[in-house]
Amino acid sequence: MAPILKFDPSGKLVKSFGEGMFVFPHGLFVDKDGNVWVTDGQGKEGKGQQVVKFSPEGKVLLILGRAGIAGDGPDTFNAPSDVVVAPDGTIFVADGHGGDTNARIVKFSKDGKFLKAWGKKGTGPGEFGGLHAIAMDSKGRVFAADRANSRIEIFDQDGKFLEEWKQFGRPSGIFVSPDDTIYVADSQSDEKVNPGFQKGIRIGSAKDGIVKIFIPVPGPGEKTTITTEGVAADARGNLYRAEANSNNLRKYSR
Repeated sequence: MAPILKFDPSGKLVKSFGEGMFVFPHGLFVDKDGNVWVTDGQGKEGKGQQVVKFSPEGKVLLILGRAGIAGDGPDTFNAPSDVVVAPDGTIFVADGHGGDTNARIVKFSKDGKFLKAWGKKGTGPGEFGGLHAIAMDSKGRVFAADRANSRIEIFDQDGKFLEEWKQFGRPSGIFVSPDDTIYVADSQSDEKVNPGFQKGIRIGSAKDGIVKIFIPVPGPGEKTTITTEGVAADARGNLYRAEANSNNLRKYSR
């Protein structure tokens, strides 16, 4: 089955692609030209551990990483969890998924040339316990979901640590809209792993970090086992939530 699915606003499937290419498709980003970027977070039998750029029609345009090979060099990844692309085409990959994987952000030029990497395992500024998502605001700041440390870390594009935010919970997914509204999916918080927070989606401002809206997940009438790891919004402000364990995509009106 093709893992990349395109739906119209009513939820009708209109296109799919990527069949047979991935081991564990994990992160997805659509750039300003409509190209679709996907990270493959595991490696097996000569596949995976890569970042793939597709055209809007599903044609492969660029591949980063070496198929099936885990590493921490300029041309290898170990569990790349997500990718974001700046308006000028510069590519940033959140490389790692906790455990015995990498814990770094890797920067590439628009044509895929390695530029630099930063980060290591830890709990301090610029360190990561478990990367899970990456996003960018209108100023070009890089927002990294350091899920295992229950925080978002913010960097400039050269890797300089700017600040950390813990008010959005334990982030599994981050999306920043063009007006700098930030949407954060928290699939793990409870009184044991992140006291004072509960699972759900927090919506606020990427400019000042103020949380304005909280949507609990699971919501009324939903199964208690539901976990939301992905989040995005469209140009009309509709919210989309991706459930990792039930394989559902849910849409909320603004």
